[in-house]
Amino acid sequence: MGALAPEGDLKNEMTEEDPIPIPTPAFEGDFVIDEVLSLESGEVLVNPTLHYAIYGQLNAARDNAVLVCHALSGSARVGDWWPQLFLPGDLGLLDLTRDCVIGINIFGSCYGSTGPLSIDPATAKPYGPTFPLISIRDIVNAQVKLIDHLDIPRLKLVIGASIGGMMVLEWAILYPDRVARAIAIGVAPLGAMGLGLNHLQRQAIMLDPAWKGGYYQPGHGPKGGLALARALGMISYKSVPLLEERFARKPNRYGDENPYLSTSAGQNGRFDVAGYLDYQGRSFNERFDANSYISITRTMDIFDPVRAHETPYVAYARIAAHLTLVGISTDWLFPPEDVRSLAAIIRAAGARCDYREMASNHGHDAFLAEPDTLVRLLTPVFE
Repeated sequence: MGALAPEGDLKNEMTEEDPIPIPTPAFEGDFVIDEVLSLESGEVLVNPTLHYAIYGQLNAARDNAVLVCHALSGSARVGDWWPQLFLPGDLGLLDLTRDCVIGINIFGSCYGSTGPLSIDPATAKPYGPTFPLISIRDIVNAQVKLIDHLDIPRLKLVIGASIGGMMVLEWAILYPDRVARAIAIGVAPLGAMGLGLNHLQRQAIMLDPAWKGGYYQPGHGPKGGLALARALGMISYKSVPLLEERFARKPNRYGDENPYLSTSAGQNGRFDVAGYLDYQGRSFNERFDANSYISITRTMDIFDPVRAHETPYVAYARIAAHLTLVGISTDWLFPPEDVRSLAAIIRAAGARCDYREMASNHGHDAFLAEPDTLVRLLTPVFE
């Protein structure tokens, strides 16, 4: 089921016949922000850490840096979850003989940057559910401190999809002199449907008895709730045509299950799509934290790039980079019409912004599931 790898997965499923090489970072480590970092919520993070990875080398002019912003469950190791970007020639978008690619894990994650699993200096215990509300603007303001530390005056390109695309937009607005090109894929402020789905995912976690108010012990968290949350999320990352093509009304392919035979416990009789979703939920528990999931989905919810600006036009008029927005034809989490409308508003504000639409039946996940299509779509932008 390589075509149905989950959004932001740390490793895309590959076939033995067509393996994609996974690039190795030239450097991977932590950057400690040596200050009390103020957040938009009014709370603070004391000496927070950003985990980051660098692929390739900065040139003498330090003008070849590309920042790749990850999605919900991604990490700083861009090559692990988006290796197709690095394919040679016309197959990829980035060239490590020319580009220096940087990935930065976001606050709230469980892959190295400060998040709910980190120790709160005020209590000497993990933050858990008390981890502060983080905005996209908070994340970008922290990222620029790392870019300053690396002595990079201006980014050649900032690219990202989903929550990564949210970061791209904030980079372009907040730091117009620091970004030359920007590409945001499958992103706009979440509509009511997306907000509702995120709410249900968090409720699924918090209604699990193992949630314990968020103060669970490592390895003993709300596994059932997190699995259900992930399954709900997976539905939003796919499309109706894709699910029909892959599963339709077929019985579960694994195990002796007949959905037309009732059982008192209701444990058997799954359709194939149910078996797939259950598997994705179980496997997600092996690599992600429930408090982190809650934290990051709340970050997605509150994304509004024009908030704190007088009008949308004032916000978008700040953009100096050449911005490309990419909609995905079957994306119902971030519908293409929303992305197209956002591009029109940005252009009306006087910024350089073009809209491109990726034709795919993979839904929101298309940027990971069909990277060859994305590369063909974006190659003219690079030219």
